Amino acid sequence: MVRTQIQLPPAQARALKSLAASRGISMAEMIRLAIDEMLRTKGQKPREELWDRALEVAGRYRSGRHDLSEKHDEHLAEVFDE
Repeated sequence: MVRTQIQLPPAQARALKSLAASRGISMAEMIRLAIDEMLRTKGQKPREELWDRALEVAGRYRSGRHDLSEKHDEHLAEVFDE
């Protein structure tokens, strides 16, 4: 392994230490697991999280069009043609 030194804010270090202890592993192993996950997903958010975020905003905005649910493809094509 390559030895690497990092600096963490105190609150982040406490939370990491607590989480590692609750799992029975070292802070270093927690960091390695987090890096493995980041590399595996290439930093992209999990699909479930993206879905939840999309659902949070659904219905919050008004387009002013009353036929949007029926003609969404046509309206979308208009936007991309502009």
